[in-house]
Amino acid sequence: MGQCPTCKAWGAFSEEPVIKNVSSSGAGSARRSYEQIKPVSINEINADEDERIDTGFEEFQRVLGGGIVPGSLVLIGGDPGIGKSTLLLQAAGNVAAAGRSVIYISGEESLRQIKLRADRIGRLSDNLKFVSDTDIDRITDMLGQKHPDLCIIDSIQTMHTEDAQSVPGSVTQVRECTQRLMISAKTNAIATFLVGHVTKEGTVAGPRVLEHIVDTVIYFESGDQFGYRILRSAKNRFGATNEVGVFEMREEGLREVRNPSEYLLEGRPVNATGAAVTCLIEGSRAMLLEVQGLVAETQFNLARRQANGMDYNRLSMLIAVLSKRAGLNLNALDAYVNIAGGLRVTQPAVDLAVCAALISAFKNKAIPSDTVIFGEVGLSGEVRAVPQAEERIKEAAKLGFGRVIMPEINVNGLKRSGTDVAKLGIQIEGIRYIGELFAVL
Repeated sequence: MGQCPTCKAWGAFSEEPVIKNVSSSGAGSARRSYEQIKPVSINEINADEDERIDTGFEEFQRVLGGGIVPGSLVLIGGDPGIGKSTLLLQAAGNVAAAGRSVIYISGEESLRQIKLRADRIGRLSDNLKFVSDTDIDRITDMLGQKHPDLCIIDSIQTMHTEDAQSVPGSVTQVRECTQRLMISAKTNAIATFLVGHVTKEGTVAGPRVLEHIVDTVIYFESGDQFGYRILRSAKNRFGATNEVGVFEMREEGLREVRNPSEYLLEGRPVNATGAAVTCLIEGSRAMLLEVQGLVAETQFNLARRQANGMDYNRLSMLIAVLSKRAGLNLNALDAYVNIAGGLRVTQPAVDLAVCAALISAFKNKAIPSDTVIFGEVGLSGEVRAVPQAEERIKEAAKLGFGRVIMPEINVNGLKRSGTDVAKLGIQIEGIRYIGELFAVL
């Protein structure tokens, strides 16, 4: 079958043999009679938040929702060489150094290869044990006997069970191995991390059911231009989704970037035309970044539009709004917009900053370097409200910015909520329509 009738994905079907004989010794084959099942009330269940395991990384903690939950199953995916194994090895070292038992199971590297990588990171605790094996039945039996606090499987595509007559990495093998690890994690209260390969589209390889089985799905992404790494939560049963953590790859391993705003604005030119600073909200965190715009005379009959880091159609719409509602004629000019830092933004809160950058480039006048701009722009030229405006203002004030240009609706909302705008320590200017941006800038 070429196309899946449910999700419409092409090439998602593969022929796999049915598992007929399941070994009674495997963790996935454990059978219990109904007499062994005891229903309990909600008050009998112990779910103390203090039981979370500290990874030693504040950025990792934020993405996980405050730490590792015992018995949870976490899937982490990312491009080859992005640093998944390095991150988990460092986190495992921190957990072991705190006195907890950790087992790192690798199906891709020998023990000698792991040793060479560990030597680069630094000394590790003896509480951290290593295993090089790919048989999931032997692994689950060993975990049932050792009962570690944390287990890392690197990677799930290398694991296999003899009960499934197919090659490792196939749909059947990945699904069956993940199911058995899930039962092992829940039964023995072992926090388990699975490293997953990704497809060319950037999603975790394997059946879609894999993401439904696990408790948390995390993607490790790269900011190609400046070499930092972004840890992003796509699913989390124990915390908020869309939380991000920022890391920088060093020779000795990954280092946390605890102030990504300062990192993203590093090297920003002073008094440069076509540059505007805006503020994004990623999960519970506010981040400042720079939007760069450039307009130039076109060399073709049709003006060129190019967007790097934002949606091309969104840029075309904003240019049309500027031309129709603000009288800024860009029809005969090439227009380029770049989100500095290699990030890709989808939030409409950057609309006003994009417009400001294009106006600055068109007028060849620099926006004051202490100004932060955010707001959504509608087709009628109205500047619409954005969520969490107060957090954005506080982040701008924390980094020394003295002025914020934002939607007038948000300014009124702050006053209605009783927020003392003067105590925020920053000058706030609100606008209602895109045409007012010229005078305010």
